[in-house]
This record gives sequence, C-alpha cells and structure tokens, in this order.
Amino acid sequence: MASSLCLGMTAQSNGSSSSYSRFGLGTPENQAQGFSRAMGGTALGYRSGNRINTLNPASYSAIDSTTLLLDAGMTGAFGNMKQNGNKVNVYQCKLDYVNVGLRLYRNLGLSAGFMPYTTIGYDFTSTSRVGRDPNTLQPITSTTYYSGEGGLHQAYLGLGYKVFRELSLGVNASFIWGDYLHTALQTYSTSDGSSSYNGLNSAEHAEIRTWKLDLGAQYPIRLTPNDVLTVGAVAGIGHKIKSDASLLRVTDEQDDEVPDTIRNAFDLPYTYGIGATWRHKGNLVVGLDFKHELWASCRTPQIVTVNSLPRFVSQTGGYKDRFRISLGAEYTPNPFAPYYRKRIQYRIGASYSTPYLKINGADGPKEYSVTAGIGLPIPITRNNAAGSRTMINFGLEWLRRDPSVAGHITENYLMLSVGVTFNEAWFMKYKIH
Repeated sequence: MASSLCLGMTAQSNGSSSSYSRFGLGTPENQAQGFSRAMGGTALGYRSGNRINTLNPASYSAIDSTTLLLDAGMTGAFGNMKQNGNKVNVYQCKLDYVNVGLRLYRNLGLSAGFMPYTTIGYDFTSTSRVGRDPNTLQPITSTTYYSGEGGLHQAYLGLGYKVFRELSLGVNASFIWGDYLHTALQTYSTSDGSSSYNGLNSAEHAEIRTWKLDLGAQYPIRLTPNDVLTVGAVAGIGHKIKSDASLLRVTDEQDDEVPDTIRNAFDLPYTYGIGATWRHKGNLVVGLDFKHELWASCRTPQIVTVNSLPRFVSQTGGYKDRFRISLGAEYTPNPFAPYYRKRIQYRIGASYSTPYLKINGADGPKEYSVTAGIGLPIPITRNNAAGSRTMINFGLEWLRRDPSVAGHITENYLMLSVGVTFNEAWFMKYKIH
C-alpha cells in the first residue's frame, strides 16, 4: 500500500468511513452504547441496573435481576472532506451495536453482542504532472485511483461479578473477523487525450481471524448520602494476529504475477484506561475517562524500498501510541416523576484523541468531538411509566479529524445516532394475596 495520502482529491468518495481508513486495519470504531456516545464516549466508571455498558465489563454486575436488556443502535453521518482547496461530501449509515444483558445469579451479570471493530471504505483520486510526451510534447498527467473496502467485526461474551463489598470485576472475550481489499490503479495520459497507458497497479488483501480479551474493574465510593463516586479501570490484551496479508503488483492487465505474502502480518495493541463517574441524588451523572492505546509497538503491512527495490513487509513505524480523554454528563430532572418531561434524560460530552497513524513518517490526524443527546422513556403515558424503563436514545455528534501536516485531508462529520434499549420487567415475580 502506498505510504501517503492522495495529493489532490478530484472525485467524490463513496466509501463508508474515513479516507484515513486506507492505512492499517482501518478506522477504529466508537464502541460506546447510545447513552455513552452522547456523553462523549465516557463510561468507564458508569454503573446502572438498566444499561449495558460494554466499555467496562465490570458494570454487568449491576444489571437488574428482574429484567432482560436488549440494546441496538445505528448512526447516519454527513461528512465533508477538504484538501488543497478541493471539497467533497460523503454520506454513510451503519449499524453500531446489538447487545443483550441479564442477571445470571446474585452479583453475576452477563452481556453478549455484536459491534464493528474497524471500518474501511474510501474512493478518491490523486493526480500529478510527470513530464511531457517525447513525440508530441504534450504534458503527461499521472492519475491514481485509490479504493478500499472491508473492515473487522467483533462478537463478544462478557461477565461481570461483584467480588466482595463494592468491588466488581469483569471480562469481555471477543472473536474478531473480517477482511479488506485496497486497490490502486495508475494511468498516464497526455493532456489532449491522444495517448494513454497503464502504470503500476496493486491490490492488497487480507482475511483476519483473531481473539480479543478485555478486563475491567469498578469500585463505588459513597461520599455523602446523596453522592457516589465510582472509579473504573480497563485493560486490553495485545497480541500477534496469526493472519496473512498479500500484495499483487502488475504493470499490465495481462500479466500473471504471483502475489507477495506476509505471514502473521498484524498486531492488536495493549490498551488501558481509567475513569471516574460522580452520581448526585440519582439524577445527575458526570464522568471523566482517560485511555491509552499502545499502537506504536504494533506491526502493519507496508511497502518499503530496499536497494532501490520495493519490498512488501510487516513492521512497526506505521502507528504511534494513542491517548484519548473524554468528559460527559447526564441530567434527569426527576426519574420517578409522573410528568413525562421530567423523566427525559439530557446528555452532553466532548472528547479529544491524539493520532495513532503515521503517514510518511508524520503524525496522522488529531480528533475532536462535541456531543449532545436525549433519552426518551417509552411509553409516555403516566399509567405505564412505573412498569417500563424502555428508552430511545438520540445523539448528535460533531467530529473533526485535523491533520498534523499541511496538505493532508481535513475531515468533518455531523452524525446522528439512534439507539433503543428494551428494558421490561420480564422476570418480575408476582404474589397473589
């Protein structure tokens, strides 16, 4: 795969994610549930009996014993990409997650589900002037068409258990699978169109199958009768992925070339994070999270030049360690009020991430986001309000990817997420007097 972004975008991208998904395993997905997304992705210290919080599996121990939780969400996004005076718009709609959660036994909760891990989807063009035709003296333009598709999916099974007093521990065991295809088609043509021919074309492909293990802990501390501070921590186990990558490079469509293959070409990073959530009187929640992802030690397939010849190798240097901070809040006027408007939940948040990509030796884009959202209880009538805790979550997020190097692509996205948490008292035991 080429090691730099395009020099000028001349066609609209129709992909399903960022143009930066051309590198590595793709663009990492935000795996937060609907309530957390509207809080800037903050949730490491969040505990609730009627929420599934996959960002910290220790939270499963708090799941209410009388309910079965079903949670699903999706996002629609409008994006704008800018580079060297060129602008293109992209549109996308994707499934974010499908989760289930329930209490298995006293102090033991379970969650299982599906969510994307990374996404790849781009389609853009790079053009440059490379000289003149020796016969006609017409300027020659090199045009490279880049496209990519694929991504990784994650299915998980998690347990959370309250070990003693207030300490809860949890684990998510995941299976990750998927594939990708990156292609580059190069052509040369004169300005008058009198001649054209193909240049060096390439196709990089990989099918990935691996596992992932995430550990979590939470400990609530009661500060006053109305205030609880919950401290949370998570850690992810990094390891070598036993999947191969192949690269086919041809100079003519009729060439019968054997692709270069790299064995065990990828790594998953070690990750760790810590966060805290302050809950006041049951109607105000404020959280702050820090997370560190150790991408710099991970290998990724790259094309390097050795003795003036290109080589397809897997090595470090394509990533750097990533740091993310997020802050969020949730306010409910009165969760138990008979009046519907007082039971609506209001959320705000923000986050900042350092880049994890290296592009031509330079840092990739930083990420900034601002979020807001509401949670609407269902149904809205007073008579059924006490027996139902089903919630529809709406979130609005502005996300900006700001390049560290002039001339690289700036991306802005406005995203609307919708999630539904079905939470009915299915396991309630009734007594007849």
